[in-house]
Amino acid sequence: MSITFKATRREQQGSSASRRLRRAGQLPGIIYGAGKQATPILMNHNDLFHLLKKETFHSSLLTAEVDGAKETVVLRDTQWHPYKRQALHLDFQRVDAKQAIHIKVPLHFTNGEVSPAVKLGACIIAHVMTELDIKCLPKDLPEYIDVDLTHLEVGQSLHVSHLKLPNGVELAQHTDTDPVVVSAQQSRLDAAAEDAGEQAGSEPAA
Repeated sequence: MSITFKATRREQQGSSASRRLRRAGQLPGIIYGAGKQATPILMNHNDLFHLLKKETFHSSLLTAEVDGAKETVVLRDTQWHPYKRQALHLDFQRVDAKQAIHIKVPLHFTNGEVSPAVKLGACIIAHVMTELDIKCLPKDLPEYIDVDLTHLEVGQSLHVSHLKLPNGVELAQHTDTDPVVVSAQQSRLDAAAEDAGEQAGSEPAA
């Protein structure tokens, strides 16, 4: 999916200038990286606010059109107002086609409703992780990682090591642990009913 947003170079700097620009419906930001000088930019707040609602905007290659010149970037950071529905500042990093990037992509969970854990065990599927930190060349960047729950059993968990990654994509973990991605848990009511049934079955007949 290709997403392009428009921006202009920002000449006014400082907190006071940023507040004035925000009151005028503008959103300050910056583009940095790839061995080039950082470029302060201005964007239309409403346009970017709607883009920020899209999952793919946070994990895709973006085209920043700054005063007509296009650059490929990824979103690195978003600063939000503490209580208003307002973005305060966006950080974008330039992308070099020949350099691998580290980025978090969303996890999409599929087929949970047909898994033995849900269909036979009436389990609750707990999504412990919702995104994954990966490393890949820009051309190999996936919009999301699929987590197939078709064979998930009662009480079973899937770990990061169980995920099937697309070609050219590898994990960018910072520890040696193997985190849980999703688990199948029985609800407390079902577990209590099951325990009660087992206890009743173990009592001797009168």
